[in-house]
Amino acid sequence: MKKKRGVNVFYAVTMLMFLAFVVAFMGMPLLSLISTSLSSPETGGFSLENFVSIFTSKFYFQSFRNSFVLSLQSSLYGILIALFCSYAITRFASEHTQNNLLVVVNMTSNFAGLPLGFALTVMLGSSGMFVTLLKAFGIDITQSFSIRTVQGLVIAYTYFQVPLGIMLLYPIYRGIRDDWKEAASILGASSVQFWTRIGIPAILPSILSTFTVLFANAMGAFATAYYLVSSSYNIVPIRIGALMSGDIRTKPELGSALAITLAMVLIVVMLINDWASRVAGRRGLKS
Repeated sequence: MKKKRGVNVFYAVTMLMFLAFVVAFMGMPLLSLISTSLSSPETGGFSLENFVSIFTSKFYFQSFRNSFVLSLQSSLYGILIALFCSYAITRFASEHTQNNLLVVVNMTSNFAGLPLGFALTVMLGSSGMFVTLLKAFGIDITQSFSIRTVQGLVIAYTYFQVPLGIMLLYPIYRGIRDDWKEAASILGASSVQFWTRIGIPAILPSILSTFTVLFANAMGAFATAYYLVSSSYNIVPIRIGALMSGDIRTKPELGSALAITLAMVLIVVMLINDWASRVAGRRGLKS
């Protein structure tokens, strides 16, 4: 006769505490955000006025377009650099060296926000270190470049995308087994043929998933963009911040609706990525 397992009290209490934490710090704020976005600024009653304002305003359409282009650019640059860097790390023979490099990468992935904006200003600002050094050699990049424009935002976003991309992409190279390379080599395949026929199709779903994470990370970034361009460049996170804590007049209802719309855009992007990952996975298996 099988003995019935009792409920582990410690695990049950821990799980309840975790669920309470999720509800308190994620569930309730989300419900409050949805409720606020569906309320009228004048009467406080139920209204879709805020969403109508967003979808009919060229100004908010521009903010989404700018955020989309900026996120797409930085994510593409970030994932391309991260692909080569993460693969380079796996080529070190010593696992101790790989682990040390990953520690450094992990530390740099947390260097974002105001510290990153300040560091870039010190290096690439109008009187920055690199700009001053280039001027000493007769090169003045300030004529065509400024860190406090969209060009600077692309550099800043790419900077904090690369370490995150490396941390996410590094494990996928572990999934490419050495015996695959050996078998391909025995059959006469070159290194390029191996990667185009076997390697890339095998890791493509993971690459697409990583790209989505980088894209979402860029779409929601606020502190670095606010430090570099303030309100001179129209992107969604800055617009939400201005509506939630504006100096003149706050509009929390409209800000909440903008945040919900941003979340819906990211959900659509994730669904598209999930579909693309499944298609890429099936094609990889067929090939």
